[in-house]
Amino acid sequence: MKDVELYNINGHKYLASKFDKVILPIGATERHGDHLPMGTDSMVAYELSKLIAEEVDNLLILPPINYGVSEHYASFPLTLGIEADTMVKVIEDILQSLIKHKMEKIIIFNGHDGNIAPIEIAARHIKVLHPQVKIAVQNAWWITAGKLLPPGTFEVWDGLGHAGEGETSIVLALHPELVEMEYAKGRIPKDLPEDMDIKWLFCELTYYGATGDPTKGTKEKGEKMKEVLVRSVVEFIKKMDVIDWKYELLGKSKEIEKL
Repeated sequence: MKDVELYNINGHKYLASKFDKVILPIGATERHGDHLPMGTDSMVAYELSKLIAEEVDNLLILPPINYGVSEHYASFPLTLGIEADTMVKVIEDILQSLIKHKMEKIIIFNGHDGNIAPIEIAARHIKVLHPQVKIAVQNAWWITAGKLLPPGTFEVWDGLGHAGEGETSIVLALHPELVEMEYAKGRIPKDLPEDMDIKWLFCELTYYGATGDPTKGTKEKGEKMKEVLVRSVVEFIKKMDVIDWKYELLGKSKEIEKL
């Protein structure tokens, strides 16, 4: 493992480094059924960030934010949450700190659904205040993985669910010693409309602190998820490095080809 975790780097190593971009993992601490660790969301975001940093140059991994907007899961102990406004401010403060130190290429890797809106608000606000800053976000790895993997990879509900098939699989790939599959059980919510976004409390969807079917989770599926997720972010970063993170150049090569 390269010396790329801010947790472990001393001042001498940092000053001698050539870090020009950072990745910020954001997760949560909450119930993930009876079979996955409470820190699943933070763990997945952090572990995948480490794998990404192994494949690209000069990427510094920030310590993860281990608490998220989790009140909608709070009926299942021991879920710990912070308010959305607090989360927005925490993210903004971290980004402002990075900018003060001239770290202006920022990737956010999110591991929890409740953080999506606060990340959007915070990142947009910082971008308006500091137009020179480049911010890119992997919002929902559990959806991205399903899009990148071949159809049929997952057996139930496209692998979705809180502590469901996909999430169970990726934890089995990253930290199998923390998973107790004999306690895995979930429920697939029925008859939810596809064209309306219902605001639910998790206890309205499941009795188990898990949705989807975690019993279908396997290490093999998790390895496939890990591979495509890491590759997608690595390829993005490498492409951005080539064009010096100038977003406006992304579509120009195709435009030139048409001329």
